[in-house]
Amino acid sequence: MIDIHVRKLRQFIVVAEELHFSRAAARLYVAQQALSRQVKELEEELGATLFRRSTRSVELTAAGRALLEGARATVEAWDRAVARTTSAARAEQGVLRVGSCPAAALELTSPILRELEERLPDVEVEMREHLLTDPSAGLLDHSADVAFVRVPATLPGMEVVPLFTEPLVVSVAAGHCLAERDRVSVAEVLDEPITVSRTEDAAYRAFWQLAGFRDEAPAVLLDHTSVIEEGILVASGRAVSVTVAAAARYGGHPDLRFVPIVDAPRSTLAVALPAAEPSPLARAFLDAAVTVRDREAGLVAAIEDPEL
Repeated sequence: MIDIHVRKLRQFIVVAEELHFSRAAARLYVAQQALSRQVKELEEELGATLFRRSTRSVELTAAGRALLEGARATVEAWDRAVARTTSAARAEQGVLRVGSCPAAALELTSPILRELEERLPDVEVEMREHLLTDPSAGLLDHSADVAFVRVPATLPGMEVVPLFTEPLVVSVAAGHCLAERDRVSVAEVLDEPITVSRTEDAAYRAFWQLAGFRDEAPAVLLDHTSVIEEGILVASGRAVSVTVAAAARYGGHPDLRFVPIVDAPRSTLAVALPAAEPSPLARAFLDAAVTVRDREAGLVAAIEDPEL
C-alpha cells in the first residue's frame, strides 16, 4: 500500500494542467526547485514516470494521464469530506462563518443578519470580507459555510440563489474625458485600460473586463487585489474600472466619477452555499436572506434602479 500526501497530488495536478514548472510553481506559491523535487518524490513513490521533460516542453506520460483522473477525484473527495467535517463541527458549536465579497449584500446585509439573529439567537455569526482575488468568498477553500458572492463566477458544487441585480458603471478619474458624461456605451469603454481583479476565475475576470463585447483585440489590463488598490489606480488616471452602481454610494473618493454604462449586462449579488449537504446553519442563513429579499421589495428596487 502506498500512502501519498494530498499536497503532492495537488501539486501534480497543477503541473499537469500547466505543463510548465515555472507557471505551476507561481500558481502554488512555491519555489520551482522545491516543486520539481516534490514531483520527483511522487514519481519515486509510485515507481512511474509521470512527465516527459525536455528543455522545451513538459508532457504527461501515459502513467501521468492515468494518475491525473484519479488524483482529481481523490482531492475533490478529500475536500468534500473536510468541508463536511469542519462545517458540522462549527454547526455543533453554534458558529456560522459567512464570507462576503466587498460590501456584502449592500443595504440588505443588516436586515438579513437581524433576521437570522431573531431566528437563531444562540448562533455566533463570523463575517469575513474576502479580497476580489477569491470570488467564491471563502466557499472553495472551505473557510466559509455560506457567502455573499458576485456572479458570474466559477462556483462548482455550489447552490447559488440571487438576491438582486445591479447596473454597471465605469469608474474614472475626475479629469477623465468621460467624467462629465451622463452615460456611456460599452463601445466607449473598450479602448480604455481597465483594472480588474487578480484572480484565476476566468468567468469572473472576463465579465468585469467586458470580454463578451470584444473581438480579437485583447483588453489592456492592470491587475488589482482590493477595492482600495482599484480606487488608487483609477483616481491616478492610469486605468478605468467597470464596477456596480453601488460603488457610487460606497466609493467615497473625491477624485472618482461613476458613469452608467447603458448597454452593459447587470451584475448579480447572490447567496451561495454547498449544494451537497450544506450545514443546517448555512441553510438557515439562506432562508433568512430570501425572506428579507422578498419582504424588502422597496429596498431591493432602490438597489436595482439607483439614481446616479
